[in-house]
Parts: sequence; C-alpha cells; structure tokens
Amino acid sequence: MKDYADVYAYTNRILDLLKKEDVSAEEAEWITRETVEGFRDHVNPGFLEYRKSVTMEGQYASVEWKDSGPNCFMDVNGKEYIDCLGGFGIYNVGHRHPRVVEAVKNQLDRQALHSQDLLDPLRAMLAKILADITPGSLKYSFFTNSGTESVEASLKLAKMYSDRTTFIATTRAFHGKSLGSLSGTAKSDFRKPFLPLIPGFRHVPFGDIDMMHKTMHACAMVGEDVAAVIVEPIQGEGGVILPPDDYLANVRELCDEYGALLIFDEVQTGMGRTGKMFCAEHYDVVPDILCLAKAFGGGIMPAGAVVATEDVFEKFFPNPFVHTTTFGGNPLACAAAIASINVLIEEHLPERAEEMGAYLLAGLKDAVRDHGDKVVDVRGKGLLIGMEFVSDEIGYEVSKGLFDNGILVAGTLVNAKTIRVEPPLTIEREQVETVFNTMRKVLDQLSVNAS
Repeated sequence: MKDYADVYAYTNRILDLLKKEDVSAEEAEWITRETVEGFRDHVNPGFLEYRKSVTMEGQYASVEWKDSGPNCFMDVNGKEYIDCLGGFGIYNVGHRHPRVVEAVKNQLDRQALHSQDLLDPLRAMLAKILADITPGSLKYSFFTNSGTESVEASLKLAKMYSDRTTFIATTRAFHGKSLGSLSGTAKSDFRKPFLPLIPGFRHVPFGDIDMMHKTMHACAMVGEDVAAVIVEPIQGEGGVILPPDDYLANVRELCDEYGALLIFDEVQTGMGRTGKMFCAEHYDVVPDILCLAKAFGGGIMPAGAVVATEDVFEKFFPNPFVHTTTFGGNPLACAAAIASINVLIEEHLPERAEEMGAYLLAGLKDAVRDHGDKVVDVRGKGLLIGMEFVSDEIGYEVSKGLFDNGILVAGTLVNAKTIRVEPPLTIEREQVETVFNTMRKVLDQLSVNAS
C-alpha cells in the first residue's frame, strides 16, 4: 500500500495556515517558495513568465493571500493592491460582500449540494428573479458554473431550436475556450492548436453591419441559413471595443429578417458592469438568449446562467436531461447569485458604475493627455474601461508600473497593447483618484526613462 504520511503532513500544514488571519515572515517565505515551485513543477511553468507579479528569475512572486476591504486584496507579505482587474469582472459587488458571504454560509450550514433528484428551491427562486430582471420576454434559465459553459449551453439550445447549423460570430470575439465556445472565439492563438473546431461558424468584423447582412444573405442563398448570431454587446477580452450606436439594433433586425436567433454573451458586461444591469439595456435590444457568469456568483461562488425566451427554451422541455451539469445551479451558487442581485439593487451599483466609470474615464483621459506617443485611446462604458497603447511593450510596462505601485490591471487577449481597467463597482472616489494619478505618474516616469 502506498504511504501517504508525507502528503498527510503537508496537507495538515496547509490547513493550519488557512486558519490564520496573518502569517509570519517565515511562513510567508515558505508559501511563496511552495507557490513558485508548484507552478513550475506541477501547474504550468508558463505562468511564471506571464505573470507581472513574478520576478525575471522566477525566485520571487507576489502571492495572493486575502481580501482587504471590498476593493482591494493583500499579498502574503502584507502589501495591499487596489483591484482594477476585478477577477476579469468577477467582483462587481466587491470582495467578500458580507451579504453574499452570509447567504453562502447560511446555505452551507443547511446543505452544500443538492441530491440531484429532488426539486431544489433556490434554483427555482433564482430563475424567477432572472425572469423579472432580464430585458424583454426572457423567461427560462439553465444554470452553469462558468462563462464558457453558459455559451456552450446557448449554442446547443440554438441548435435544438431549428435544423440550422450555421453560426455567425465576430472578429476579436471571446466566448470561452471549450470546444463549442472556442469555435465562436476569434483569437487565432487560442484556436489553431485545436482545429478543426465545431463546423458551421463564420466570423465577420465586429461593428460592420453591412458585412453581417451580406454574410447572412449569402448563407441563405446557399442553403446554410444562420441558426444564431452570437455577440458581446461590448467586446471585453477583445480590447473593450464599443459597437456603433445602432449596430446591435440592426443585428436584431437582421436576425428577425432571416429567422436567426440572437445570443448576447454578457458574461463580462452583465450584472451592472456597464452602468445598467445588462449592457443590452443601453442599446434597447432584447436577445433571444442571454449568457451570464463571472459576477453572477457575487465574487464568492463560480456561477453562470443562460436565460432564454419560452419559445426558444421549450425545446429543452420534452427531455430536461438533454443538457445537464452536475454542479450548475447548486444551492451555494444560487444563494450567492440571489444575494448578489439583492446587493446590486439595494446599493444601486449599476448606477454607481455609470457615475464612477465616467469619473475614472475622464481622469484617465486627462492622465494620458501629454503622452500621445504612448497612448492610442482610452474608452469604455461604466466600469469597463480599456486603454490602448502604441505597442504591447509599452502596455506591459504601464501594467507593471501600476502593479509596483499597488494597482492591478490586466491586458486583453494575452496582450498588453490594450489593458482593461474594471474594478469592483463599489470602488471609492478616493481610490479612483489614486488610479488615474498613479497612471499619470507611471507614464511620466516612462517618458523620463526613455529620454
């Protein structure tokens, strides 16, 4: 029999550390060393080259340890960072919002996971809430654990709706990395290793309604009618690309004209991020299917959802087991999502995102005003903001400079030419000012270093 004594001792050491609010310098050193070596030897050494928090030699890293207030986190050595990445849009209600934590703890004390056979109440209640808050006649929900699962479910639902098999996505789109979602994603670096993907996907330039029209027309002429168009209302991973004002409405009209479904991927833009509960509301467009995840779990639980009209979703009625997931819609995730929606409404966080987003956007534009040789554009809606630089190298240096000054941001599509600034919707005005003042400081320093 295999001897697990060393593993048992190792797990005990970790569990003892998890009980501690703070760790000693020696413990912090051990945690850092184990983290770096574990990534190198057992996770993926590529992360040590990619992370801005790791030194060139890979001997030291800023290792996350705990949340520090609603808008910050702290590394294992006690350094605090303003979170302007927000877990790629996870922390809309902030880090560890007490109401979300309480809801999950209360449910955990009652039951962590459901039996899979009886009717579970929180799933029904959450689905009713989504029917009430989503736009238009969206009514039925299927729950998932992540964004790519939500997209997968939406694609399968669209396939069941009709006998059509053609899908249109857009260039620079990001819909996930599982096989169906990846077929809609447009980044070649993600796609090439796994070709051929799901057949029937075509990509047209985002924002180009004429090309969308021509493609749908051509598909109809050759008998490959479009089942659905899948699009992000604002492209997040693609570089925070906003559509022309009438683009989404025109896409809706084309879908109606050609009998195609419209799928909105609001995994990143939903739950108040852009200044409305759902980004679709900015453009007064209602999709047939809406995908959610990221912030849906309140920054506490992995959770996602697909919400569809009854006309579309009823294809799942005859056999509800045609598409399932073991953990999707589990009681802990549903409790977190219900609490998150409660907080978004009570604290008026979508409205706050609009207000703070405008303030942050104006401050960042002012900060880059004298650096036209480095910065191409600053754009966004609500608290989803992108900063485009003249090169990946400059973007990385800015990101690294912000990180060194206690502010976390991230690039897009594994590239720093455009970096995202998407803090929790709870970010304070003083923290917003720190962000754009630090941006000015970092850009000024880069100019000094270049001279």
